[in-house]
Amino acid sequence: MKNSALFGAIRILTAIAIIVGVSWQIIDRLIHNVFRPTEYFAFFTILTSMFTAVVLVWCGISLFANGTDSERIAKLRLSATTAYVIVSVVYNALLRNDHSSAPLDAAVNYHWPTPPNEILHVWAPLAVLLEFLIARFGPRLNLRQFWNVLTFPLVWLALTIVKGIATNWWPYWFLDPTDKGGVIGMAEYAAAISAFFILVGWGLALAHRRINVQRI
Repeated sequence: MKNSALFGAIRILTAIAIIVGVSWQIIDRLIHNVFRPTEYFAFFTILTSMFTAVVLVWCGISLFANGTDSERIAKLRLSATTAYVIVSVVYNALLRNDHSSAPLDAAVNYHWPTPPNEILHVWAPLAVLLEFLIARFGPRLNLRQFWNVLTFPLVWLALTIVKGIATNWWPYWFLDPTDKGGVIGMAEYAAAISAFFILVGWGLALAHRRINVQRI
């Protein structure tokens, strides 16, 4: 099995850390009576964290059982890693000190607990990225496969727009067409982030191929 058991364990432990981070936030919000499931689970960070945790558990168990990754798992890992890297970059660049996307939280003077926020926006994405680049199991990624990284965020974006139009609540200020940027500003941010997904996905696929020239 070589190092497959070690990396299988790393994947599952990272998934556990993500689950702890999400659970911590939910429990803290319940304690302060500000848990709104339809809003909490609309945040891209939360959905990406949950998606990544599921992928990591599946990939970890598969690695324990088979000692290698299938092509399907390689694609899923690329999609999850790309989404989580972008979660970290966008949060730390645009949202770390901004609370405008959760006005009720500000109104009741509630602040998201810091440790789980750091787990979900910094440490877990970093661990997922490093594991993706270092682990050398299964097939090398085909560069054409990076287009798959758009599926998850585009589905989320479409559902977010529908929900926003129906409820007039938006998880992030840059997607709110009533903000100062208007519909054009929302479209520009959406296009820029989509382009960022393509760039990061392609870069990760390329890095994976070059780092993993020789498989373990």
